[in-house]
Amino acid sequence: MIEKVILCPDRVRKITSPFSFIEHRFLREGFFHSLTHQELLLSLFLVLVSDRSGLSFYRYDKISTLLRITVDEFILARDGLAEKDLLAFDGRTFQVLSLPPQGPKPTPLQGRKEMEEKDPATIHQLITRSLGGSHAR
Repeated sequence: MIEKVILCPDRVRKITSPFSFIEHRFLREGFFHSLTHQELLLSLFLVLVSDRSGLSFYRYDKISTLLRITVDEFILARDGLAEKDLLAFDGRTFQVLSLPPQGPKPTPLQGRKEMEEKDPATIHQLITRSLGGSHAR
């Protein structure tokens, strides 16, 4: 077991007001990995601003501005989170939902295009070659 040592005892977080949390399952069961950058950003934002029931009333324009994303990116992220059963939206109110019972099922990469877009080794090789590297590690 790892011995935990507080690094800055005078800066230990204290819960003194409403607070947000993200279940460890979000990372452990693949939800984190299944989201796009914009979906992660929107999800984190909504978790931070929602009440204890997961409700938030921020408007799309304010969210887009705060997250520095376009309205189109916001819509794609919102819809993606809803499709992944992580968010409910009724046109005015957002509700961050409890995590579904099972995380997303990993799908194997198929074809060269998917490998070039999602496989770290292939991406590393492409970058190394494009920068004139003599060999990929």
